Amino acid sequence: MKIDKEQIIKAHQLHKNDVGSVQVQISILTDQIKKLTDHLLANKKDFISKRGLYTKVSKRKRLLKYLKERNIETYRDLIKNLNLRG
Repeated sequence: MKIDKEQIIKAHQLHKNDVGSVQVQISILTDQIKKLTDHLLANKKDFISKRGLYTKVSKRKRLLKYLKERNIETYRDLIKNLNLRG
């Protein structure tokens, strides 16, 4: 089942025109990470995509750290919704 980027944005946006909040960025990165992970399971020697995966994971990690410092409740809700930790 393919999840569209617009659906991800609508699910996590704070207001009608929100496309760049931290929650939306983390959600989009999580979707991209899942897709890249599936791709790399099938293509083990695709080192360029592997580097892209590492970049996306580190960016998501930085955004999660920022969100945790700013608003712990939103952080916890987002972690629960995206099934990220445990």
